Amino acid sequence: GKVIPAWHIQHVTAQLNGATVMTAQWGPAVSKNPFLQFVVKGAKAGDKVTISWTDNKGDKRTDEATVS
Repeated sequence: GKVIPAWHIQHVTAQLNGATVMTAQWGPAVSKNPFLQFVVKGAKAGDKVTISWTDNKGDKRTDEATVS
């Protein structure tokens, strides 16, 4: 068979209005298209949630959403 090089998310961070509320260390056992759900106490409408991740190739991504 063909060897498929590892490519997976290693580190995930969630922030609420700039304050870190969750961090996670992931590895190759996480699915190809993971679903992440968490609860943040005290979040209110208008607050900004930021999710950032880094993969094992050094690529990074950050997405933001506003609590409604």
